[in-house]
Amino acid sequence: MAATLPAPSTSPPPCVLVADDDPASCRFLCEGLRSLGAQATACADGRQALQQARAETFDLLLLDCRMPGAGAREVLAALRADPRAASANSLAVASSAELGAAERRDLLAAGFREVLCKPCGVAELRHLLALLPGTVPLLDDAAALRASGDAATMQALRQLLRGELALLHQELGMPDCDPTTLDDRLHRLRSSCGFCGTAALAAEVARLQQSLREAPHDAVPAIAQFRSAVQLTLQALDT
Repeated sequence: MAATLPAPSTSPPPCVLVADDDPASCRFLCEGLRSLGAQATACADGRQALQQARAETFDLLLLDCRMPGAGAREVLAALRADPRAASANSLAVASSAELGAAERRDLLAAGFREVLCKPCGVAELRHLLALLPGTVPLLDDAAALRASGDAATMQALRQLLRGELALLHQELGMPDCDPTTLDDRLHRLRSSCGFCGTAALAAEVARLQQSLREAPHDAVPAIAQFRSAVQLTLQALDT
């Protein structure tokens, strides 16, 4: 099957609420997100963040853990408890300049999709935008062709990837799935993603690897999220 280049995106740019009481951090985060094509709205305290998120719909909430008025956890908890809030169900990311493994686990358990450690770079902001559905294509033919060299090789590699993903999806759904044995397998899968143009799945692999390394016996939610990403990629490979 001949490879085709992806059509130009006609989707509106993602809207991000950046809440951070440090002016330098807030400015960098907003400008970095804008350089990646996002629309960024800044606010400097928790109360203002909550007010704006209740009034406007944002695709992503980037909330500092320690702000005047309310921190990231308090803002997110208030939003999730208010079904009338425009951003009640928006994807949320916490940010912090001081972050230990235990605090990161607590933030993820509180409903944050990811935790951003500051200072950060544009690469980390690109990673956050990749969390949004549709921001990164499930299959990027152009990237796969650059990595594999030609369409025939790309398709052959994708067929190998499909077989591996089908087996992995089945195994992850078994009750006796052992999280501690997944790391080496995920390392190999991450390499395959690069050759096959599956950047969205590669990002999910990296997130699961981090969760497994930090808390291998408390990774059930992360494995479930990853299994969903595997299923979506399988569906894309079958079309």
